[in-house]
Formats: sequence, C-alpha cells, structure tokens
Amino acid sequence: MDRLERGRSRGATRSLAAGFLAVCILLLVPRVATALPIESDLDPAPTLPTSTGGAWTARPVTSSTVPPRNPFLAEGPWSNIHNDTWMTDAYPGPGPLGRDPSAISMASVGGLSLCASLGFDRFGRIVTVCPSSIMPPTAKIIDPESLETVASMSLPDNAPVGDTPVFQDYTGGGYFFLDKEKRLWVPTRTNRILVLEPLPGSAGFATRRNIDLSGVLDPSKERITSILPDFRGRVWFVSKQSGIVGTWNRKTGVIRSIRLGEWIQNSFAVDRSGVYVASDRRLYRLGADGRGKPRITWKSTYRNSGLAKPGQADDGSGTTPTILKGGFVAITDNADPMNVVVYRTAKRLGRGQRRKVCEVPVFPQGASATENSLIGTGRSLVVENNYGYSDPFLPGGPSLSQPGLARVDIAANGKSCRKVWTNDEVRAPTLVPKMSNSTGLIYLYERPDDPSGNEGYYWTAVSFHTGETVWRHYAGSGILFNNNYAGVMLGPDGTAYLGVIGGLVALKDGPA
Repeated sequence: MDRLERGRSRGATRSLAAGFLAVCILLLVPRVATALPIESDLDPAPTLPTSTGGAWTARPVTSSTVPPRNPFLAEGPWSNIHNDTWMTDAYPGPGPLGRDPSAISMASVGGLSLCASLGFDRFGRIVTVCPSSIMPPTAKIIDPESLETVASMSLPDNAPVGDTPVFQDYTGGGYFFLDKEKRLWVPTRTNRILVLEPLPGSAGFATRRNIDLSGVLDPSKERITSILPDFRGRVWFVSKQSGIVGTWNRKTGVIRSIRLGEWIQNSFAVDRSGVYVASDRRLYRLGADGRGKPRITWKSTYRNSGLAKPGQADDGSGTTPTILKGGFVAITDNADPMNVVVYRTAKRLGRGQRRKVCEVPVFPQGASATENSLIGTGRSLVVENNYGYSDPFLPGGPSLSQPGLARVDIAANGKSCRKVWTNDEVRAPTLVPKMSNSTGLIYLYERPDDPSGNEGYYWTAVSFHTGETVWRHYAGSGILFNNNYAGVMLGPDGTAYLGVIGGLVALKDGPA
C-alpha cells in the first residue's frame, strides 16, 4: 500500500479520533474556571501497588560527557526536547531519587494539551508548545510549582497533509527550540517560524520574528518537522513529506534548500561541523557550502523491514540521531529485530575504517520498535521498546505495548559494540526517556500490565549501571494520564515534569 492509499485509509481514523477526543473533553476534563488536578479513570480500579522499591543513593555516571554548547541555543540542558545539540536526552544535574516522592498533576483548562516538549524561560517558568491535531497548537507559560497555566497563545493551524496518524502528528511546534535569550523558535503548520518572547507575569508572549518558509515549503503539501541552529547561527529546517532540508540566514534572510525525497519524521542532531538527519531510509551527514546551501557529506542506508510497526509513525527509523564522544552518531534501524546502529561521524574515514561501526539487535523478533530518541552518555546508548502502542483516542484506548529497555556500549577501541543489559519488565509505551548523570538513574513513565485492566501510569526509575528497576510511583489512570510521545524534563531542582493528554504531571522527592 503506497502512502497516498494509507493516507486515505487513515482519514476515517482521524474522524473517529476527533469525535472520541471531543467526548474526552466533555466528560473527563473538569468544567471549572481554574485548573484542578487531572481526574483519574478508576473503572476498573487499579490493583497494582501505589509505590514499589525504595529511595536510591545517587551513583553518578563517571563516563558522562557534556556536549559542546551551541552559542545560539539556551544555556543548560533545556534548549529542546532532547536537551542539547547532541540530542543526548541526559542531564548533568539531579532527578528524583524516590525519597518519599509526591506525584502531582494539573489539568489543562479548556481542553486537552499534548505538550510534548518543555523548557524554562528567563523567569524560571516552564514554557511549552502543545501541538494538537484536534485543536490549534498553543504556546504556554506554566508555573513550575503549581503547574497552573500562567498564559497561553494560539498558534497558526492548517489542515493535515500526508498520512501521519492524528495521534502521532507533532508538526506545529513539537520540535521548538529556545535560543540564548530563551525565546521560543516555533515552526508552525503554515510553514513559518515564529520567535516568541515570554513576557513577565501573565502578559504572555511577544512575537519578535515571523519568518516565512512557504516559498520553499508549500503549506498545502509540506510540514516543517523540526528546526535548529548550527554553530554558526544558520537556522536549519527539515520537512516531513518530501525530506526538504534547508537553511535560513539570520543576517540576510536568504533560504537555501535541497530535496532528499524521503520522509523525515523526527528532529536532527548538530555538532560543530555537521548536521545529522535520519530519513525513513537513510542517515545523512550534511554541511553547508559557501552560500549556506545544504550539501550531503555522506549518507548510509540502514536495514529496513519496510513495515510501519505498531507504535511507529512511519516505516523507518523512529529516532532522532544521537551524537556521542569519540566521533560517533547512532540511530535505530527498522529491521526485525530492530538494531541500535552506530556510525563514525568523520567526513573521511581512516585506513581500514568503515562508516558503520556496529549493529546490535535489541528486543525480540516480531516485537521490537521505537519512536523515540536514544539516550547517549559517554559511549553508552539506552533504547526503549515502543512496539504495540496504538491510537489512544479509539474506543478501548491504546493496546498494551511490549516491554523492554536496553543499554548498548561502544567498545573502548571504537571497533565494535555490545549489549550490556536488558530490562524486560518496564513498559514505556511512547516516552522520550531521560537520564540524570548525577544520580545514575533513567527516568521512565510506564504503563504496567494491571490484571484488573486499569490503564494506570507510573513514574519509574531504572539503574543505568545494572538495568534493574529501582522504584515505581503511581501517577494516575486513564487516557488523560497518557503521555502520547511527550518527553520527560528534569528541572534545575531535580523535579521531573511530563506533558500528558490531560495536562501536566510532575514527580518530586520529599524533604531530605
């Protein structure tokens, strides 16, 4: 079945999802003028324990690496959904240790939110963009203590294009970034880039720039997937449907682009001399010529089953590339079983070197897929299994995904890789997982198999060192607590935050 036929077949899914979502808004979101905690669906009641495990003693990761700071991104690990320019999804600072933890939530007033990526503005408040395919995308400012929305701004919307299912469409701001002034650079569904400055108090946002890319990206055919600056300040963008890769010159306003002719579903990674883009068929390293036009430095085709597995948004790699120290970049492929694949980043390879360092299979055949980026720290990679996740807005809700979390290390000599451990307990259906290098914990948000059938969600911590599940703590039950591909953010004080369909949830330790 080609993409056009798949798009037609999914039209009915979009309509059904829209109707089901409207029912959720009417029945499950509290009808109040001010925000309240998200309401759990307790029919049937959960039977799993509210908490398991105990407090963890921090065990720092001594091999961790701090990526070079891109001078055009916000300082610290809060510039984009994957933290930094290398897309490591790792924090140098703390996260919850599981010491007398408290889980809180706050419902989104007026409807559902689906806020995938979170950051902090210059006033210490959470800023986010909530790109819903049912309602117009919205930029928000949120109080980090109460989780209440301080201010919001509706962003431009447009009719869907392509065949991405409604519950997997994060165009319209899912991949925004924060610049060095902590302003939001937001790609819209009208193929513009809005630069939004958060204002003090409840004044909301001021639009500082409105950059039109529609001359190279037809809004009726293309959507911007992601935008990021390189180390020279050029703003790179990629489009989903035709794989257009382009640059915008902030001094001259000139746009230059090339067309790869392949889908680009996810974001991309940037180091000092290159940009790494994973399409649904290949991994590319790109640079820019003297005029700023993208050019391909090298490309490599990865193994592909040709199937859009349950839980994936398309029939390709589900990962944003992750750069690691030593000159490596990694993705997952779409083989069966899926592999973690590591490549050398260098433009030219040394004598006897090959571009591809290794392919390490993870998770069982017929039950392995991911639609989230790898965690990278030192020369270690952590991958989760998303196989089996389905549309949460259909009657009956999402199916139970397959379990799995694994760590893969690159050998000290840089010539091979090995799987260090596999955790076959945790089920994190769609999470962008995060890690604290100072605690040595990987933070997940999972939906375990409850014998009662309750759709319960739990904050979960796994040891980076051993792969053991350290603790779990209940967040809530039902569709409103489903994170649906949103990513964990660890705040400066170690609080864990996450956007869910019903609003925002957080977990923090009790007093020491």
